[in-house]
Amino acid sequence: MSGAAKVDRLERRVSSPQLQLSEPSSAVASASSSETARKLLIRVDAVDKEYATRSGDGVTALKGISLEIRENEFVTLVGPSGCGKSTVLKIIGGIIKATRGLVEFDGRPLEKPSREIGMVFQRPILLPWRSVLDNVLFPFEMMGRNVREHVDEARRLLDMVGLSGFENALPRELSGGMQQRVSICRALVYDPKLLLMDEPFGALDAMTREELGIELLRIWTERRKTVVFVTHSITEAVFLADRVIVMTPRPGKVVLDLRIDLPRPRTIDVEFTPEFKAYADAVRDAIYTGKRI
Repeated sequence: MSGAAKVDRLERRVSSPQLQLSEPSSAVASASSSETARKLLIRVDAVDKEYATRSGDGVTALKGISLEIRENEFVTLVGPSGCGKSTVLKIIGGIIKATRGLVEFDGRPLEKPSREIGMVFQRPILLPWRSVLDNVLFPFEMMGRNVREHVDEARRLLDMVGLSGFENALPRELSGGMQQRVSICRALVYDPKLLLMDEPFGALDAMTREELGIELLRIWTERRKTVVFVTHSITEAVFLADRVIVMTPRPGKVVLDLRIDLPRPRTIDVEFTPEFKAYADAVRDAIYTGKRI
């Protein structure tokens, strides 16, 4: 039996702009009821994205993307390279505009970047001449706010990610994992409603990546943000998420919206359970089915 069959009663396959949930178990039905009660934070409706090449030809990056993400959800986007995951993230963040379709954030059309949205990129992008603490506080300078009022919060965040004592260090004095922790603190320090993460652990070694995944879940549990997280890793996508969104190769479409009904808090041990394997198999099946569409 395929992984998709094993979790058939938990998954939502996309056959139209509306997601269909077939025969949920009572536990999942209860969870769905709870999710419905949460405030809708992001709505993406029938979004297309097209680019013009230098030769003048058009390239369709996204086609008919529709998503709804509720407050405090942790959602992962996974799919093959070039499927448009990062493009979806940038559209949700107001960094680029959709060619067609509607994007709403907190009930309003999203037309430009918002201070309520934080972003973490694949690389930390720290200012090399600034200390760790000053890098974390940098958003307040950009916003024209009093930096000194937020020093204590910045120190609390650095302590939370294990960087207490490194406040005065320069980025070059930190490992890659430590630099990414600083980047996460910088995105969280001004308390955004939404955190967008574009393969933030992709450039790290496997052990550091695993460690930061656990740390991110701990921070999310304590701070309860809505998180949209892009990854190429199926294991990472399932381990972190409340829902995994699977996309097809270009033009990117949503082929699977899978709710992950695994208990929290999660530890690495969950990856060795039959339930985890079934979810991972379902995601893998959807990716390879999508490649044949």
